[in-house]
Amino acid sequence: MVSMINIEAGAEGFALSAAGRRVLSHTHAHPCVEIGRSENLARQSRGTYRLRRKRTERDDLGPYRIVEAAEDRAVVDFAGKLSLEARWSEGRLRLTFFGYDSGVNFFRLKLAAWPDERIFGCGERFDRLDLKLSRAKLWVQERGLGRRRELLSGGDGRARTPFPVPAFVSTKDYWCSVDCSAYTIFDFRRSLTTIESWAVPREIAMGFRPSASEVVADMTAAFGRPPVPPYWAFEGAWLGVTGGSAALERKLEAVLEAGAKVSAVFARDWRDSALYPDIAGQAAALRARGIRLIGFASPCLAVRSELGAEASREGLLVKDAEGRDYLIDQAPGSLSPVALLDLTKRESAAWMKDRIRRELIDAGLSGWMADSGECLPVDAVLASGEDPLLAHNLWPLLWAKINREALEESGRGGDLLFFARSGWLGSSRYATAYWAGDQLEDFSRGGLSGLVPAALSLGLSGAGFWHSSVGGSIALGGSRRGAECLVRWMEMSAFTPFFRGEEGSKPELSAQFWSDPGVLSHFARLSEIYAALKPYHLAVAADQAERGLPPLRHPWMHYEGDPLAQRLSRQYLYGRDLIVAPALAPKAELTEAYLPEDEWVHIWSSRTFRSGRVSVESPLGYPAVFYRASSSFAQLFDALRRTSRRA
Repeated sequence: MVSMINIEAGAEGFALSAAGRRVLSHTHAHPCVEIGRSENLARQSRGTYRLRRKRTERDDLGPYRIVEAAEDRAVVDFAGKLSLEARWSEGRLRLTFFGYDSGVNFFRLKLAAWPDERIFGCGERFDRLDLKLSRAKLWVQERGLGRRRELLSGGDGRARTPFPVPAFVSTKDYWCSVDCSAYTIFDFRRSLTTIESWAVPREIAMGFRPSASEVVADMTAAFGRPPVPPYWAFEGAWLGVTGGSAALERKLEAVLEAGAKVSAVFARDWRDSALYPDIAGQAAALRARGIRLIGFASPCLAVRSELGAEASREGLLVKDAEGRDYLIDQAPGSLSPVALLDLTKRESAAWMKDRIRRELIDAGLSGWMADSGECLPVDAVLASGEDPLLAHNLWPLLWAKINREALEESGRGGDLLFFARSGWLGSSRYATAYWAGDQLEDFSRGGLSGLVPAALSLGLSGAGFWHSSVGGSIALGGSRRGAECLVRWMEMSAFTPFFRGEEGSKPELSAQFWSDPGVLSHFARLSEIYAALKPYHLAVAADQAERGLPPLRHPWMHYEGDPLAQRLSRQYLYGRDLIVAPALAPKAELTEAYLPEDEWVHIWSSRTFRSGRVSVESPLGYPAVFYRASSSFAQLFDALRRTSRRA
């Protein structure tokens, strides 16, 4: 029988294993753990950060003493400067550390690794999917898309993410998470996996399971799973509009007359009473037609607004070093400056929950975007006294928790939803859904083509209900969102959990859902297809809530014996039964996809394929989508071809 925890001691060091897997190897010359004191520097500018470490003084942790070695618990003391406890609890290995000096702000641990493994996760990653041979820097921040500095340098913020997660899964069928809110780096480039952080983690957990899907399920069980979204969310597209009540009605009527299926209207500017003089009346009128109204909430409050002034009077805002309200100069085009609600203060959380209930829920809105969880400055002063360098990554977690509590305390929890863009370890249990944040309105990695790795990496980090804003939301310079890009984005979104659009940063220049007959026709057809998939959406959502399997899945999860499936990064499984290979480049009339070993049916032609690389026609409005012939939803999928209108 294999011991859950086993320590093998030798003349030069020891090796620690769990469930028969090597985890740590330690020698005097090459210690598995390091600690020290360093000068950690952090600079910020309009939502982006530069963090670096210098002049680190490290403690010698080569000498060690095994204090305890049992099947379910082991303790090792390193030179009296740090102790490691390994416990087997709830079927997982848990590593904790104690007995170190309070001034320690450098930590490094080296874990066993395999040269042929692939590494997925670490949150929402727009740059690459397989992280083996790379480094993942984990710090919550905006991507910085569209800013002049990024434009001049040719960058598109691919390495930055508003939703990093200090956790990963391996194709060797294990997962690992690091419970630490400090700036953390995972280095997968060498023979060992290195975890480096600006603080000693509260816990490092690892789970070992016999299959890929069981690994992901176990990880999400540890992190927390979201509830199933309300049924109405899957009945059609969420139409994003701005400009006020009259503009909302005009745009909505245009798409409804074309035959589009709309389940909700997302009005980001809903709080402007001059634009929406009777928001409660409009919400009620829309709901009578079977359409919900979705608004917007943020802990960033414009200082000249009524809410900002009230929060300042009540002493609810984050302070600067002089004790004044900390003013944040946001990106051009936003309401600058803004002040930030102090989420560590009990009164601030209660105040915000009350505003959400009164102004959103009681007014009849059915959901909201809970934005701006990534905004805590690194030199702020918090009511709790916490170090902002340690509180920054927890900020989106606190913000999501406040929104979840407001939703549940309303008594309408099953009928409401909220979605956010930023998060951290544990965020998955709070928000109903997450979105990819502001994307460029084009086919670049900062736009449409970066979405597949983002969706898959976040799903393999424990967060499931993900979607993007159809068409993107940032236009660079004088560029505009073209009709082709908008329709290709619609194609992908029709086969994701939610189909939500926005007008973009320059709506007068960009193609819109209602802007011309061709786009409108595609929107009507694709929203109809999305709505027709409601039974499948609900089944996939239940799978996420009950088993922890993300809706958008890497093919490795169900075909781990296929080495080619492990390498895929531009296509995904939606649920268990659909393979979607979006057209991610302009003028892509043919799309190549890889089909793992199974019997697959091309949804638009009914052609049957077994496995391997295939190339299918993908004219505008007809993405490369295949379903498993053995699926219990095969009849539903086949009906899409027979009943959906032609664009």
